[in-house]
Amino acid sequence: MTEFFKALLNEPMIVKLLIGLIGVIIILGLARLILKTLTRSIENPDLRYRVRKIIIFLSYLLALLFLAGEFSDQIHSITVALGVASAGIAFALQEVIVSVAGYLAITFGRFYKIGDRVQLSGTVGDVIDIGVFSTTLMEVGEWVKADQYSGRVVRIANSFVFAEPVYNFSADFPYLWDEIILPVKYGSDIQLARSILKQAADELVGEYLDPARIQWKNLYNRYRLEHESIEPAVTLVANDNWLEFTLRYIVDYKKRRSTKDQLFEYIINKIEKTAGKVSVASTTLQLVDLPLVKFDLPNRSVQP
Repeated sequence: MTEFFKALLNEPMIVKLLIGLIGVIIILGLARLILKTLTRSIENPDLRYRVRKIIIFLSYLLALLFLAGEFSDQIHSITVALGVASAGIAFALQEVIVSVAGYLAITFGRFYKIGDRVQLSGTVGDVIDIGVFSTTLMEVGEWVKADQYSGRVVRIANSFVFAEPVYNFSADFPYLWDEIILPVKYGSDIQLARSILKQAADELVGEYLDPARIQWKNLYNRYRLEHESIEPAVTLVANDNWLEFTLRYIVDYKKRRSTKDQLFEYIINKIEKTAGKVSVASTTLQLVDLPLVKFDLPNRSVQP
């Protein structure tokens, strides 16, 4: 066994490989220790994430430079070998290569950033990590209604940015237009119902109007957009069953469900205080017994 190890140590390439392996382990170990020590003292989650990414990137870069220096005399032969095998490598790793290209597109093309709420490949969630090969989301929705976390962490290959649309809920305009529909009985006071809805919007979502106007102006100056009203609007449609009021309003993209809850509670309480001037409509189905049907058949004698 001793002779075997001596023979290995007499091979220059084996020695270089061992030195390279030990050097990479030391560099990555030191980076892990720095990460564990430094990130504990950083309370800001965004800053902590960025510092973590920078340290990981620098550790990989140092490891790569160390290996390049260790095998500098073999670089020419390695380059020639890679050149011959490049076509096969490109075909076998095409998804990986496209994912790396997707990472560059995401980074420099401002598709999204950490913390944005997006829809990627049919999955809605908050971006919690952007890696070289994939993007990680904390999923929103699915079996959970409205904009709440489902608890699933989803990783999507970055190559999707070249094949599918990217929906960003919060990039340049962190607000969404939302609507609630209120059915009102015929004979109700239409103007009073309209004023209740408008008052609810003014009191509960009015705080978003001024910052939304500023954000919309910036968006309007940057892109080719039509003018759009930020003010809450109430519209009315009369159908066969009831008067259908629709309240359209602007809201923070993360507060759709809580805002809708507050609006409905406010509106219902106000309607109850109108003493019947405004009534909420509903569909009522009544099931009754079928009437008894009697058949009177003529009495016919049967001939033998």
